[in-house]
Amino acid sequence: MKKGICILGSTGSIGVSTLDVVARHPDQYRVVALTANKNGDLLLEQCLQHRPDYAVLLDTAQAQDFPARLQAAGLTSTQVLSGTEALQKVAVLPEVDAVMAAIVGAAGLLPTLAAAEAGKHVLLANKEALVMSGPLFMQAVARANATLLPIDSEHNAIFQCMPANYRAGSRAKAARRILLTASGGPFLNTPLDQLHDVTPDQACAHPKWDMGRKISVDSATMMNKGLELIEACLLFNMAPDDIQVVIHPQSIIHSLVDYVDGTVLAQMGNPDMRVPIAHALAWPERFESGVAPLDLFAVGQLNFMAPDFARFPCLRLAYQAIRAGGIMPAVLNAANEIAVEWFLDGRLRFTQIPAVIEHTMQQFTADAADSIDHILQADAAARRQARDYIEQLP
Repeated sequence: MKKGICILGSTGSIGVSTLDVVARHPDQYRVVALTANKNGDLLLEQCLQHRPDYAVLLDTAQAQDFPARLQAAGLTSTQVLSGTEALQKVAVLPEVDAVMAAIVGAAGLLPTLAAAEAGKHVLLANKEALVMSGPLFMQAVARANATLLPIDSEHNAIFQCMPANYRAGSRAKAARRILLTASGGPFLNTPLDQLHDVTPDQACAHPKWDMGRKISVDSATMMNKGLELIEACLLFNMAPDDIQVVIHPQSIIHSLVDYVDGTVLAQMGNPDMRVPIAHALAWPERFESGVAPLDLFAVGQLNFMAPDFARFPCLRLAYQAIRAGGIMPAVLNAANEIAVEWFLDGRLRFTQIPAVIEHTMQQFTADAADSIDHILQADAAARRQARDYIEQLP
């Protein structure tokens, strides 16, 4: 029997890669729902190819015209919905078995949490949802007996290196340390005095991965790795001091797990997001992803180095946030989203991003993140603080 899948954020890079993998296995999956923010043209193409039961567009203006566009193309069976509540609706449909949570940013929190509370197989590509809600999200997964499968290449690698029958959120007793790899982004070797004049296009030119602009900037500042650090603490129930970030420019080893007997297990593969997507879709089995086999002779060598907090202060701030706990990871994430948004709009310098985040964090105490409402209030307040700070910068 085919499994039904809902893809939250189908027009982003993860969503597109997920549909590529799903299309290779039409006997195992059927697409129940696709959602997009405002890329109606690509969503239309996806609907015509995959014929979902539901299509969701957050942009209400485009959503009004979308049924007519589908009908003109000969597709009358897809129901069109709009708005944030529609995301939650399609995520918990009874015919949906698995939810690919690939909406970037805080916007993905509520539908991803709804999927967890409904006991779905949650394929987690949205790191901000877990960073913001932390233990509340993991408690929802446990309470509903949902299956949580990480999609970030690093967390998926760690998951694969854990013992058989491992479930996210538990602590593998024999695992003493996680080695979380990072490419180092486009500015690994750029002189520090040149970072002040970095442009958005330069920050988005990742040397290994093809990603959206927001996550590409996060990779350039290494905030992406900071968010992944926070995620790893929650997904694998480990303390921040038990997780070591390792810069590995080739992006061939996606992460490692160090065991108490001295064994270190690593997951390797070409830098292609279809690998972790296929692993999560097929889990606990495996099937073909469309990715070429790894050619170690072409790779030649693998290099590793420790991260420099002077070059990557966002990583230092992420360690501070997870050690403080409570709402502080949500504050960190909110300030970062605002800073990156303003940088991409050309209204903030690259080197000012960590300054905005640090200033915003200093305005908050680590109150307990004891409810979604409290977390969302902290998120909104942090965004206001970040905007106010940016607006008074020279």
